[in-house]
Amino acid sequence: MAATNERPDDIQMDASSLCREVIYTDRRFGTIRMLVPVDANGNDDPARPTVYAGEAQVMTQVGALPISFEIEARSLGEAVAGYGAAARAALERTMKELAEMRRQAATGLVIPQAGGGGLGGMGGLPGGGLPGGGKIQLP
Repeated sequence: MAATNERPDDIQMDASSLCREVIYTDRRFGTIRMLVPVDANGNDDPARPTVYAGEAQVMTQVGALPISFEIEARSLGEAVAGYGAAARAALERTMKELAEMRRQAATGLVIPQAGGGGLGGMGGLPGGGLPGGGKIQLP
């Protein structure tokens, strides 16, 4: 839903934004989705540009991470030629976003020091410390 004043229960398709999706793959590494604009009757709409979107998967420690990205192109041939550069740029953006999310998660943690008395009056060890000494380790 593009507009902020739309209600979640008012779900309708926009006939002026319809596209036919054609999928191309090399069956090795990547997928390109070609979104061809069409009118409400399914006829090509040459007044709107065709959009090319690439998709790839990157293996991480927790499994495959899907990455989607737009490819600046005017034809399928240009999209195929530009796939690698667009995929690399999308991967760099994704890795930066993941690093930022890790940084934000790390700054939100409070890690008590071993033997410290940061939680006075809470029981546990003398001085208010907790058993185990706060040995939380981040990767």
